[in-house]
Amino acid sequence: MSMTELKQRLFNILPAFSIREEELLSKHTSFRIGGPAELMVFPNSPEQLRQIFLAAGTCGIKPRILGSGSNVLAPDEGVRGLVICTRECLMGLELVNGTQVIAMSGMTLAQTAMFAARNGLSGLEFAHGIPGSVGGGIYMNAGAYGGELKDCAAWTEFMDLFGNILRYEGAEQGLAYRSSSFQGKEGIILRSCFSLTASDEATVRSRIKELNDRRRASQPLELPSAGSTFKRPKTGYAAALIQEAGLKGLRVGGAAVSEKHAGFVVNLGGARAKDVLELIAMVQEKVLAHSGVALEPEVRLWGTDHEA
Repeated sequence: MSMTELKQRLFNILPAFSIREEELLSKHTSFRIGGPAELMVFPNSPEQLRQIFLAAGTCGIKPRILGSGSNVLAPDEGVRGLVICTRECLMGLELVNGTQVIAMSGMTLAQTAMFAARNGLSGLEFAHGIPGSVGGGIYMNAGAYGGELKDCAAWTEFMDLFGNILRYEGAEQGLAYRSSSFQGKEGIILRSCFSLTASDEATVRSRIKELNDRRRASQPLELPSAGSTFKRPKTGYAAALIQEAGLKGLRVGGAAVSEKHAGFVVNLGGARAKDVLELIAMVQEKVLAHSGVALEPEVRLWGTDHEA
């Protein structure tokens, strides 16, 4: 079957405003880069998502999953096929057992951290400034300032491409440095439960402010990027290695190594994916020559051999 058949099926599942053709990925990625997605849908419930998966499977089409797009470099030519976007679609937060927060995958980490704060719960302060969704955060085991989601993620529910919902408890989530069990699975994270510690709202909010002040002072938040471009190597730190190689400010087209924080590649305006990819390759080559350390991209590179 074809995309035409899938479109017809999707219009029976979703309202028209939840289906967009040739939607620019640059509108949905923090890099502000990316050509059109042939078809993008925005489900607002697990049941809609299940029906989308079943329709796509019947038509022989495997969907791509996009959350906040905060860790994605989308190709200039766009992508063919179906993209399922969850940000601000699969929404909801729930307090259970006094110290646990259940968050749907489309919630941002900032929304989830503030919900915890309002309920006097500590443990997600580090996540407030991470510009991603809960689903993407679990998928990558997002972390900052010494905290990682693995420290508090009690369980995660996952829907496979057949619409089955599976729960992964504790270590079954496989949360490790910028990785999880879900990276090897086909489907989508639905929701996660975070076990937190009782505190008071003022203390939690103060910690959030402290970390956000540190982030604003050290990171180029005023420019589009995908956050840290490279994973932490086994020895040293990517930003320090890049700076030591004299690469701050190195530029290809509209993409540049940030002058403020060498660990970020930023979009100075009009950057294309090919600019970012060329710049990443240059940085890898020069750091390897200077320090002998091979840097691995943290950003997910859609449409390349490095695609996650």
